[in-house]
Amino acid sequence: MMAEPTALHQVLDQNGSIDQDPSTNGSTLPLKTAITSTSTHTAENATCDGSTNPVLTPFLLPSSDHKPQAPPALTADQQTKYLALLTTAKSWTLLPTSSKPSSAPSPLTDPERFWLTRECLLRYLRATKWNLASASSRLQNTLIWRREYALEGFTPEYISPENETGKQVQLGYDIHGRPCLYLNPARQNTTRSEKQIQHLVFMLERTIELMPPGVENLALLCDMKQGAGKQPSVGQGRQVLSILQTHYPERLGRALVHNVPWVVWGFFKLINPFIDPATKEKMKFDEDLRRLVPPGQLLRGYGGDVEFEYRHEVYWGAFNGLAEGRRRERWERWVQGGKNVGESENYLRGGEEASVGRDAVKGEADGSA
Repeated sequence: MMAEPTALHQVLDQNGSIDQDPSTNGSTLPLKTAITSTSTHTAENATCDGSTNPVLTPFLLPSSDHKPQAPPALTADQQTKYLALLTTAKSWTLLPTSSKPSSAPSPLTDPERFWLTRECLLRYLRATKWNLASASSRLQNTLIWRREYALEGFTPEYISPENETGKQVQLGYDIHGRPCLYLNPARQNTTRSEKQIQHLVFMLERTIELMPPGVENLALLCDMKQGAGKQPSVGQGRQVLSILQTHYPERLGRALVHNVPWVVWGFFKLINPFIDPATKEKMKFDEDLRRLVPPGQLLRGYGGDVEFEYRHEVYWGAFNGLAEGRRRERWERWVQGGKNVGESENYLRGGEEASVGRDAVKGEADGSA
């Protein structure tokens, strides 16, 4: 069951993060987000509902000393390619509704334009090694996949049965401010089906919403203890890898696999040929996770100090309410900035950067002075 949005907003307001209910039609939200404003007013390791021992809901913020890893500055050639891709993306008005050859096109929607941020375009350029044609093709293919996969239909109510046991949990952030998504195969509660894949995609989308300014990727943590017989099939593994590598490029910051039994190594060997080299480099096995995630935001079963208890009726509403609130704030800023394709994610998440629309207006004013 979803928690009432107003209850969550009251909790956030007590921590200084939201001045009003973002779902109302009143005045627009201030340009400070829950992320930035609570960095001053929210206690270290504060949760949505204030729970501490045990923790029942997600942490509102990364630790105060987290250090986001900024991507390298663009070279002149890379900047030129980015501007060319931006021009191309701005020209898209129609896209097929599915990958079928006979699929009829339909207009690009505002949510799709909202998704086409500056950093999104750059992630696809980096993933294709700055091949402009390939990046453009992959971006369009992902937009079509998002339509065909019907992501907008993945509501909390629809996905809820898959997570009743807490087999996936977003909790805490690593030392670089990446939100941590825990995968707990031992808590598997459903039989193998397409909905299990939809569940993972839903959790990825929600976790992305919780990224703070300056952070573009997430950390996956998986505890294989007592879950050796519940790992996905090779077919499911390949499907998940394909989705991650094709439609979420540069989104995986690191994958930390904990308590790996010998039986599971066989599964990893089977899917190893399908893992691209960049993803392999980000996978770490049985490392000291306290060096990678602050102990105050790391689950006790992974070596941290957090005593967490999963209560679906408490966690699910708080998690989805927090993610939906952050998305509404980003959307509000996107509208305020002029609904720009190529908008800055830092601006959208309440960081220090201005909207690219404001930069454009300022540049025109300066040029005409």
